[in-house]
Amino acid sequence: MPDTPRRRLMDLIASSPTLVGIGTTFIGNTSCNGDLAIAGTVQGDAAVKSTFTLAEGAHWEGNVTAENAMIAGEFYGTLVVAQKLEIRKTARIRGGVQARVIAVAEGAVVDGEMAVTSSEPLIRFAEKRRAE
Repeated sequence: MPDTPRRRLMDLIASSPTLVGIGTTFIGNTSCNGDLAIAGTVQGDAAVKSTFTLAEGAHWEGNVTAENAMIAGEFYGTLVVAQKLEIRKTARIRGGVQARVIAVAEGAVVDGEMAVTSSEPLIRFAEKRRAE
């Protein structure tokens, strides 16, 4: 077991993210220099320089590239993550996902291709903390 504990991606977000709130629908493509948090519905593509977060109950249709990502909602498209992808138990993904490290909670559904781009194994985990 490594000496440094693994931290959830939500614990690493330090700045105020760009937010699409509950009940909001956004149609179009976006580029975000910081974190992007989605709690509503989006149709489009995004390039995110930091962390992409899709909250439980949120819906995304399109492609996303990001440094890190946490998915708890419904995602339809292709997700390419440079570093760590965390897929929560409430996540429903249809499409391809790719990341250097992928952690999947028990109960999550991924219908599509999943690729780990490092020598790290796929991490499976049981969520022990209540979702934020």
